[in-house]
Amino acid sequence: MTAGAASWLPLSPGERSVAIEVLVHGPLSRTELARRLDLSAGSLTRLTKPLLESGLLVEVPEGGTPAEARQGRPSQPLDVVAESRSFIGFKITEDMVYGVVTTLRSDIVARHDRPLATHDPDEVVEVLGEMAEELARAHPRLAGIGIGVGGLVEDRAVVAESPFLQWRDMPLAALVEERTGLPVVVENDVAAFVEAETWFGAGRGLDRFVVLTIGAGIGYGLVLGGKRVPCAEEDRGFGRHWILDPGGPLTPDGERGSAVSLLTIPNIRYQVQAATGRDRTYEEILALAAAGEPMPARVIGEAGRALGTLVAQIANFAMPQKILLAGEGVGLMDVSGKVVEDTIRAHRHPLAAPVELETKVSDFHDWARGAAVLAIQVLVLGAAEA
Repeated sequence: MTAGAASWLPLSPGERSVAIEVLVHGPLSRTELARRLDLSAGSLTRLTKPLLESGLLVEVPEGGTPAEARQGRPSQPLDVVAESRSFIGFKITEDMVYGVVTTLRSDIVARHDRPLATHDPDEVVEVLGEMAEELARAHPRLAGIGIGVGGLVEDRAVVAESPFLQWRDMPLAALVEERTGLPVVVENDVAAFVEAETWFGAGRGLDRFVVLTIGAGIGYGLVLGGKRVPCAEEDRGFGRHWILDPGGPLTPDGERGSAVSLLTIPNIRYQVQAATGRDRTYEEILALAAAGEPMPARVIGEAGRALGTLVAQIANFAMPQKILLAGEGVGLMDVSGKVVEDTIRAHRHPLAAPVELETKVSDFHDWARGAAVLAIQVLVLGAAEA
């Protein structure tokens, strides 16, 4: 980490609250900041002084650019300089590593991907190291690295279990830190994605928020009180035992009629292949279903009803202000969106408020951005639990 980034640490809980509020919602006047955090003017001055001295916060004119000549005037809003530091985010899939560089406010400014030919830990770490070197050449003010992995991650450092990488108790953070010389944070990829959407995306400013992802698997994240709820079972098979249709399909992964059996891309492809004898891509299946081809249309229709049932159940029990549907499988909504909406209504009380369902067409760079947000939270703000 650079000397400037190190000088931001450690932050007291009060300083961290101020920094987060400005980072996520700034620029903010001192009056508005004090109101949001329920602080007196004197307390706010005491908390902001070290943040201004370290350069994490700056005073800006109403136009939003740093006020170099007029620092110290209390009427000026406080903000962060988003470009003052850069962060790398990596998303590791079964056969690729997706990399991004973001600003302090998580805006993606560069992308760099590499195929992954092996899951050997040493070779994966070497790929990550080479990618970090490539990105650092164009972005020299790197403050740290975040890595998102499908699997169970402990202490934001060790991949305790990742079935698709066939890793157990792999100290990924320490290995990548040693290879790159930068501080590293590792987290479950869904958890990282939820954090990014909570701070900078669809869930910003919401008290109760849910992220549901469909793709190779199913991911779920719950935000209460503006904070993600950690779960010990994270990425240990959400949806495999959530039965949406007891008479539904039996697939290689997931119980009969489970959310995983009905909604994941591999199982949708399996159902179509089992019925037709032809192996088709997910995009081909969606196109055939939209054209009225009987078997793809039936499978996609069942998936739409399953998704509507799942969203309605989440809404009934978690009562979120918004549900964000994301992942590489969201193309389902383009073909079966009306079925999803009708099923949601059928599984909700007639007087219930409509479910605010936002669909985000996301790719793996969005997941990599989520990992970078974890790095911002932990490395810059020292957030032990974001």
